[in-house]
Amino acid sequence: MHTWDEGTELFAHSVIGYAIERLRLPKDPRWGSQPAAELEQRYAHAITPSGAGALEAMRLVREVMMPACRPMDDAMNLAYVPTAPTIAATMFDLVVSASSIFGGNWEAGAGAIAAENQVLRWLADLAGLPEESGGVFVSGGSAANLSALVAARQRHLDRFGRRGRLAFAATTEVHASVRATARVMDVDVVTVAVDDRDRMTGAALSAALDAAAAGGEVDVFAVAASAGTTNTGAVDALDEIADVCASRDLWLHVDGAYGLAALCSPDGRRRLAGIEHADSFGVDPHKWLFAPYDCAALIYRDPSIAARTHSQHGDYLDAVNRADWNPSDYAYHLSRRARGLPLWFSLATYGTDAYAAAMDHTLGTARSFADAVEAHPDFDLLLEPELSIVLFRRRGWEPDQYHAWSRTRAKEGSALVVPTKFHGETVMRICIVHPNTQIADVVALLDDMASS
Repeated sequence: MHTWDEGTELFAHSVIGYAIERLRLPKDPRWGSQPAAELEQRYAHAITPSGAGALEAMRLVREVMMPACRPMDDAMNLAYVPTAPTIAATMFDLVVSASSIFGGNWEAGAGAIAAENQVLRWLADLAGLPEESGGVFVSGGSAANLSALVAARQRHLDRFGRRGRLAFAATTEVHASVRATARVMDVDVVTVAVDDRDRMTGAALSAALDAAAAGGEVDVFAVAASAGTTNTGAVDALDEIADVCASRDLWLHVDGAYGLAALCSPDGRRRLAGIEHADSFGVDPHKWLFAPYDCAALIYRDPSIAARTHSQHGDYLDAVNRADWNPSDYAYHLSRRARGLPLWFSLATYGTDAYAAAMDHTLGTARSFADAVEAHPDFDLLLEPELSIVLFRRRGWEPDQYHAWSRTRAKEGSALVVPTKFHGETVMRICIVHPNTQIADVVALLDDMASS
């Protein structure tokens, strides 16, 4: 299995050719999920004692596997939070896999880790964090939120001990992974009400914390704020929240898996005022920073707290030099791939100005679409977009009409747009992250919905 021969050469060219083809040619937007029984039948001969052979396996990839997966980087995929990796980032992901880099400790992966740290420094500087800040790339927002809040809990216990049932504060609109983190950590969540723009404010946070303190049952150690909620793109009032956290000695973690990507442009940075006060934040480059799956940057104001929390020790780990920057010390993982390298390579290839321009373009496209919604007689704009998510109502539609239109357009391949709920009402939502998404194509969806 590990010998290079003529058959391996042919197979390698087939794989590289497929990669080039997938980057050069548009994916079929009609691709999507298929019945499990059908896929199981078509895969049945793949894993057997003798195997199917590399070329047959690649045929299955082309003809079975990929057509049953949604093309998440299509410019008209406007559902959930899609992705838009650059050509450079995607191609370099092949290099990372082929290079067998262990990114867990400095001794094994110093060159890769130094490059990753350059990207983390860039993000920390954009956010206004101090020079001593630092972090690590993890798999996604869930891993970032869990690792950060575990560090926050440890800081609290080191300072105050356990004074009651531990808890952190978050809104009803916080990402599901944050509440999942509370279940994994076996801590409570103090729920903070949102304002009419779906944001946490300082006043609402203070009121929730006061009520929790009056109950005397929980010991709050952190606040989990949002910078770009997944449903509406709302950015919590970070300046106000930071003031409350400072006055009560609480750790401020900001889940910016989607929205903190906007830091790379001056206009986006303006919308994220207060991020400079965070004790930790996470952002997923595989969402809106044009990197492939899976990649999240987790940054700490004081990474020594994370190292005290997450460092793993054992007889087989005694050789690790703890004076080095070992990424395994800054999250709950040990083994890790150098998943930040595709982003590093893309930034090195195109430059940060190109990233700022792409960000400004997507922000502008979202704003133009919101203006078109407001101007159209058949639609209502439900929130002024803070980032690149736009929520709107088709006047007179019932929930089943939204879903029927969505299913039909997805099957046709014209666009992937799915309904959501906003304050209990079924509405339509788009999320723009791809610089190649054209405003004319998105506005055309309004006329299509209006005539349906």
